[in-house]
Amino acid sequence: MLISHQHALPPAPRNILIVQLGDIGDVVWATPSIQAVKDAYPQARVSVLLREGMGSLLSADPAIYKIFEAKNHKNDGFFRTVTDNLGFIASLRREKFSVVIDLRADERGAFNAYLTGAPYRAAMFYRGVSFFRNHLFTHLVDPFPPDDDGTPGAARQSLRIIRAFGIREKTCVPRLYMADGMEERVQRLLTENIAASVQWISLNPFSRWEYKEWRRDKWAALIDWLWDEYSLAAVIVGSEGEKGRADEIRRACRGMVYNLAGRTTLAELAGLLRLSRLHIGVDSAAPHIAAAMGTPTVTIYGPSDWRDWAPVGEKHTVIVSPMDCVPCRQKGCDDKGISKCLEELAVEDVQDGVREMLTRIKDQAL
Repeated sequence: MLISHQHALPPAPRNILIVQLGDIGDVVWATPSIQAVKDAYPQARVSVLLREGMGSLLSADPAIYKIFEAKNHKNDGFFRTVTDNLGFIASLRREKFSVVIDLRADERGAFNAYLTGAPYRAAMFYRGVSFFRNHLFTHLVDPFPPDDDGTPGAARQSLRIIRAFGIREKTCVPRLYMADGMEERVQRLLTENIAASVQWISLNPFSRWEYKEWRRDKWAALIDWLWDEYSLAAVIVGSEGEKGRADEIRRACRGMVYNLAGRTTLAELAGLLRLSRLHIGVDSAAPHIAAAMGTPTVTIYGPSDWRDWAPVGEKHTVIVSPMDCVPCRQKGCDDKGISKCLEELAVEDVQDGVREMLTRIKDQAL
C-alpha cells in the first residue's frame, strides 16, 4: 500500500473499473469523473460498479463499456447470498481489470475492488474507517487535493480523487443520456395518462428522509397556483412507496395533476424528466437527474447544504428558508425528523422562485 499526495496510473491501462456504490445523486455527480477517465484513456474500456438498480441510469452513457451492479442480499437466504456473491466475484475477475478506482470510503467498495484481482487499486486514504478498508488498496492519496477551485461539492467528492491520480476533467457538470427508444416509451406513458393538449411540469415532493420534505398541503397550493396562473399541469414522480402520498396531494388539488409515482423505471424517470418543461422538487434524486438531462430545476432545500448539492447554472435555482440556522445539516430540528425551516417556508416564497424560473425559461426560448 503506497500512500502519497499524488500518484500516476499505469501507462495505457486497457481495462478500468470505477466503483461508485452511493445513492442516485452520488452516481449522477460521478459522471464528470467517469467521462474524465475515459477522456484521459480513450483506448481503455471503462466499466462501472454501482449498487443494484442504478445501472439503467448510466446504460446509455457512451463513455461506459460495461455496468456491474452489487446486489442487495438483505432479504436473501444464506445459500443464495453466498452463491450470488461467488458468481458476482467471478464475473468481475473475468474482466481482468488492470486498474480499479473507488470513489467512496465504504468497506464494500474496497472489498469489491480487492476481489477484482486488479494489480492497481486506487482510492483516497480515509482516517476513522476500519483497518481493512485502506489496506485493500495498492495506492492511496493523502492528503486530499485543495478544494478552493470553485468545483461544486458534490462533483468534487469524485473529481478530487481522479485529479490526485493525474486526471483532469473537462467539465464538472453531470450529464445523463437517453437510451435508444426511451423517448418513445416515455411518450407512450404520457399519452396514456395526459391529454396531448396539456402543458405540464414535473414535481417530486418526496425524499428518502422526511426531514427534507415540504408539507403536502403546500404542494397542493402550489399545484393549484400553477394551473390557475399558467395553465400548467403537474406530473408527480416518485417511487412505488410514495404513490399513496402522491395520491393524497392529488386529491387535495383543484388544479390538474397526474400521479406517475411508481410508474417508471429509473431510466424512464430520466426520460420523463428530460421531456419536462421544468422540474420542481425537494432535495432528492429527481432534481439531480433532471438537471443532468438538461431540464431547468427549482429545488427546495431545508437543513441540507444546497451549496454542495444543488444543480449549478442559470437554468437552476434553489428556494431556502430565511431562518438564520439554515443550513444546519441536521436530520431535522434537534434530530427529531421535522425541519422548522421547511415547515415555515411559505408557498409564496416558492411561487416567487418558480415564477422567476418560468420567466427565465420563456425569455431564453425567444
